[in-house]
Amino acid sequence: MTTKKNRAIDDIRQVSAVDKIIHEPARLNIMAHLYVVESADFLFMMRQTELTFGNLSAHMSKLETAGYIKIIKEFVGRKPHTMLKITGKGKQAFDDYKKQMKSFFNEI
Repeated sequence: MTTKKNRAIDDIRQVSAVDKIIHEPARLNIMAHLYVVESADFLFMMRQTELTFGNLSAHMSKLETAGYIKIIKEFVGRKPHTMLKITGKGKQAFDDYKKQMKSFFNEI
């Protein structure tokens, strides 16, 4: 027989198991946008997420280190241009995150 206390502990464990890299609000916002559009330039992402230049850069680096996005730097004419692209690993991680969160909220 499952007690309320055991169920609460299971719920906490389920939430604790979510991907912490994606779960952070700014990175969740970035991943959600890229999941839909697949790739976007840096300025588009700044406008969509309402993050500052430095904040977006820092979160991009964490997502790139995890292998969830690829950062492509190039020059268009003489101007630097940065693109963000979600990777296959990133799509899978986002799908897993969504499933875990849906499961958690369906059970409470």
